[in-house]
Amino acid sequence: MNRTPTIHGRRARRSSCAIAALPALLALLSGCDDRHPQPAGGPGDGGPAAAQPAPDAAPPASVAAPAPAASASSFAAASAHPAVPTAVPAASSDVVAGASQRYDAGPSVIASDSIDGAALRKRHVERLKADGSPVTVLRGEGPLELGKRICEAVVPRRPAATPVLLKPNLCGFDSVKDPAKSKGDDGVTGRITQPEFVRGVVQCLKARGHTKITIAEGCGHSHKFWKDLVQRTGYEAMAAEEGAALVAMDDDGVFDVAGDRPGKPLAIRGIEASHVPTLLMPKVLAEHLDRGLFLSLPRLKMHRYSVISAGIKGMQGTVMLSDSAPAYKQKWRMHRELKPYLDAKAAGNEDRALYLSSLRAFAERMVDVLELSTPDAVLGDGAPAMGGDGFQLLRPTAEMVAVGGTNPVRVDRVVAELLGVWNSPALARELGGHRTSPLIDAAAKRFGLDLKATEITGDGADLLKAPRPVHYKAMAPFRLDWEPGQAPLPGGGPARGSEPAPPPPQAAPGGAPDGGTAAGPAKPEARAARLPPGERVVLDGKADDPAWGRATAVAWDTDYAGERTGFPTRARFLWSEAGLHALFELSNAGLDTDRSKPVGEERKGLYREDCIELFLTPDPGAPKRYFEVEIGPFGHFFDIAVDRGARLEDTAWSSGATIAARQSAEERTAVIEALLAAPEIVKALAPNARLPMNLYRMEGKEPRRYLAWSPPRTSKPNFHVPEAFGVLVLDP
Repeated sequence: MNRTPTIHGRRARRSSCAIAALPALLALLSGCDDRHPQPAGGPGDGGPAAAQPAPDAAPPASVAAPAPAASASSFAAASAHPAVPTAVPAASSDVVAGASQRYDAGPSVIASDSIDGAALRKRHVERLKADGSPVTVLRGEGPLELGKRICEAVVPRRPAATPVLLKPNLCGFDSVKDPAKSKGDDGVTGRITQPEFVRGVVQCLKARGHTKITIAEGCGHSHKFWKDLVQRTGYEAMAAEEGAALVAMDDDGVFDVAGDRPGKPLAIRGIEASHVPTLLMPKVLAEHLDRGLFLSLPRLKMHRYSVISAGIKGMQGTVMLSDSAPAYKQKWRMHRELKPYLDAKAAGNEDRALYLSSLRAFAERMVDVLELSTPDAVLGDGAPAMGGDGFQLLRPTAEMVAVGGTNPVRVDRVVAELLGVWNSPALARELGGHRTSPLIDAAAKRFGLDLKATEITGDGADLLKAPRPVHYKAMAPFRLDWEPGQAPLPGGGPARGSEPAPPPPQAAPGGAPDGGTAAGPAKPEARAARLPPGERVVLDGKADDPAWGRATAVAWDTDYAGERTGFPTRARFLWSEAGLHALFELSNAGLDTDRSKPVGEERKGLYREDCIELFLTPDPGAPKRYFEVEIGPFGHFFDIAVDRGARLEDTAWSSGATIAARQSAEERTAVIEALLAAPEIVKALAPNARLPMNLYRMEGKEPRRYLAWSPPRTSKPNFHVPEAFGVLVLDP
């Protein structure tokens, strides 16, 4: 990542500085379903992430890495008692060796220990694009009953001889805890798919005549870890009682060196241009994708990184990567961009733009995985579903449900609504415009799915006819907690229904937006936190001063007409006797600016390139007299005083701006810090002042986007509409 700051001002100029190169990535995300740190906790909750040594060199893409010796059990280290030795699996407890069935002929996508990834993707993408089947929501009394019923309702019927692979969420937790020291919490219960739910699905399939049933999951840890896990959770006993095989999809010569090797990683051909060119697929999954039935059985829950964990996120358990050895331990590389954010956070710098960039990169990779590992159906265990963060904070839903369907993206859309994070303005306020999980957004866009048209059936469909409670704790420092009857969350909502709602007023705690009328929506508010005497903000484009953490952000991705664009911008404000501080964080930034022009000189025509604009009215009694300040992503600027009533424009007016900017072309982000110190602005700053303001952004060439925080809703782009301005409230 290269973030070069540009700093200038009419009164001062700062020299630029470079960010030091980041160290090699660690295995970092305890906040994802198939990676586990030691008991100290995950990065979202103040604990260190488990470390992985950086590779000296990665093996070629899509080629399995050589197998090392078996590693020690991190699960045993986190457990209340040692893991059971499993160097030679006992015949009565064969959870790995020879567990998957041998098939008479190799599937057409498998040849010479490799997979035709292009053919597999083509097949799955065509199905997902065409699959508009309904999503079923069932209410019940417990996991066994719901597992049976959701299987019967949505699983496609196949000949009885068809082998079936069930992939539960068996590894999605931080660490094992001692219940005696953790108020009865063992660290696992509530986070994983319940074995009784899986039993219900197995019994449903057996009733249909299926005899070849395999339960498989990939955890990214040692054989001892897997052995101890399946014993502790009851999966080993349940599988033995039901006559189902139990397989670890982690084998690259460590787990199973003889027999059928169901977890053997196969190279995937034809995915070099994807976001996962080094992806490997376990043989047992490839076999079932081609000539069997593959069912995903996730636990329905919030997830502190991906917002929800269901059909799309659950596919991370099928992932192996050839970047280093052993391949099954490389799952963390799916979200490797999170490391810089966690490093910055550990140093006291909350970089939300970096967080969002990493999340969007992860979302694209997970959609790539979904294209290859597309389940024939998703059967979600919500008995109960879990709000919170999915790991350390659990908030069970009042109802026991199961959610299922044959299109994983549509299932996730319904799960998001069930958990209160579908079409959520409050979530969009924190996640750069994303009103639901970015994984759902990325998948819907990739497959061209109109998720508004998703049909919901079943005796639990009525649960979604009213706004749902939401309880979400993110890895980034924000929480959403709302129950019916409470005041709306900051940012509005929760919204419900299939139609995306226009951006609601962004009222911050302690303030109410200007009232809306039948003529239009209520005007949004932003708040400027007051800097205490003696505290200063260093303008360097890093936005890491503690004061910014006290400033409430506003976010928007709407254009001048109020339509969503997918180009989110966040803004924060501070004020003091020195002037008005503004911070802008731009996502999906094309950085289309003529850099041959000097940043220290006023730039006429900057609005024709990429830039943000701040319109501020110093006297609310004279709404047609306001200031316009334009700032580009590299620090170029232009400012002007406007009097619409007198039809005058004063280009000689100076905002007294000092500006710092940083950019990342790779991540398509920009951060702009500015101090506006014009005497007219400083004079207007007073405790509890309410100054009319609007925020805009110009982005791109073809198509050109004209984004607005408080959309003027004109027939053509026009920002000079003071009647549409929102309000900047200055905290006392």
